[in-house]
Amino acid sequence: MIKLLKNISLSFLFVTFSFFVTQTVYAKGKLTLYCSLEIDVCELITQSFEKETGINVAMTRKSSGETFAQVKAEASNPKGDVWYGGTGDPHLTAAQEGLTMEYKSIYFDELIPAAQQQAATGNYRTTGLYVGALGYGYNAELIASKGLPVPTSWADLTNPVYKGEIQMANPNSSGTAYTTLATILQIFGEEEGWEYMKKLHLNISQYTKSGSAPIKAAGRGENTIGICFQHDGVKQRVKGLPVTVVSPSEGTGYEVGSMSIIEGARNPEEAKQFFDWALSAEIQTLVFTSGTALQVPANKNAQADPNAPDVSTIKLIDYDFATYGNKDKRAELLSKWDNEVSVIPR
Repeated sequence: MIKLLKNISLSFLFVTFSFFVTQTVYAKGKLTLYCSLEIDVCELITQSFEKETGINVAMTRKSSGETFAQVKAEASNPKGDVWYGGTGDPHLTAAQEGLTMEYKSIYFDELIPAAQQQAATGNYRTTGLYVGALGYGYNAELIASKGLPVPTSWADLTNPVYKGEIQMANPNSSGTAYTTLATILQIFGEEEGWEYMKKLHLNISQYTKSGSAPIKAAGRGENTIGICFQHDGVKQRVKGLPVTVVSPSEGTGYEVGSMSIIEGARNPEEAKQFFDWALSAEIQTLVFTSGTALQVPANKNAQADPNAPDVSTIKLIDYDFATYGNKDKRAELLSKWDNEVSVIPR
């Protein structure tokens, strides 16, 4: 009986020890990912990382503005590890507010200049992940059936003939829409730019939460014109929908979509592992030739989808990321839009 009790005790100790070892292993094999790309891209990157590393990923998909707000709200008790994708401006704001962690990827030297500059501007608390040009798209069938003129510029969108025909996201929740606001102010100047936003507002049928929602609605025929990143418009066209993508004649802004490790991340080593993995040429090629993401990858050794817009042929402005990614400037612009634009009856 004594021998039996000893064996039971030893067995219990072994099982208990094994349990704690197992728990420790699993604790080190977790990652909480906040993803601000399209859900199909978020799912692809999550599943690929889990399969390759065995690390369990808890992924949440939200737009750039929503994710920034969440990261800021959780600052005293961070729950996320990595913020993947979304426009670069809120990533820079997060970096300036100390919400993200300084980290320089092992693949930094393989990145295109725009991605490296994004990192330098953010004091290496964020890094460029991809590049995409802003623009808009229209449903060619609706333009024709309604007898509307074909728009070719930003100025065209303020024509009263398009009243109720345009959708745009809300710049408080959407990085796409904030980039649109910042682009208009840089093209037309602050004074004229705000007058432009007021005129555009009169033609808006709906402000959406997500930046890609307007062009998806245009593709489905629910509205005529959607302001978007051009790659999102091309994605609808590739699906066979009657979407024509416009690169505005005045020129246009662009995003350096970014990735950041959250300050105080609960799984910092897994976060760094994901960060490097996501910037490698192999994984960038996987993501940006999958048909789910049509941006230009940040790693210069990666391949882009053949349908991706050729940014070298697009008239891009010298977008001022430092100014429009500044936390005070961002707060000022959003407050002004809320109080002077969105409240105008239409």
